[in-house]
Amino acid sequence: MRRVLLLAVLAALTGAVTACSASSGELPQVTFAADGRTVAARPTQYCTVELTDCQDDADAPVELRVPPGTPVQVRVPQEVASGPWLIVFSIVSADGSRTDGRTPVFGPDQRTEYELTLPEPTDRLLVAEVHQLGAVVQTNTDTGEVEFPARATWVLNTSL
Repeated sequence: MRRVLLLAVLAALTGAVTACSASSGELPQVTFAADGRTVAARPTQYCTVELTDCQDDADAPVELRVPPGTPVQVRVPQEVASGPWLIVFSIVSADGSRTDGRTPVFGPDQRTEYELTLPEPTDRLLVAEVHQLGAVVQTNTDTGEVEFPARATWVLNTSL
């Protein structure tokens, strides 16, 4: 009887520790750096690889001062780099036109750092998002194209 009770208590404590760890910020963080400043972002969305269980954090986006033409260094932890990932971004040119773009998809364990360089010295980065891709492949019902949805997203908003 004592052994069963002890196992039940240990199982309950293990579950409590796991729940506390997940809610206490143990999720991987991505670092953004520019112009001598660095910020670490928590994921705004974080799902299991199969995209079956997701957590959202509306307060996770970070802000960083990024002057026009300034490159942004992005560093992801090994936990993110162990799967495919990319950076999706928006820039605005000197004439006010907005352009959306993305980096190539980086394969598992290919790299943990990337420098996002703007095309023109007068261009300004508006937002950069690191997307870690999930294992689930989906088909777009409108286009029929294969899509690889993000399992996790980290967001940088910029200011002047």
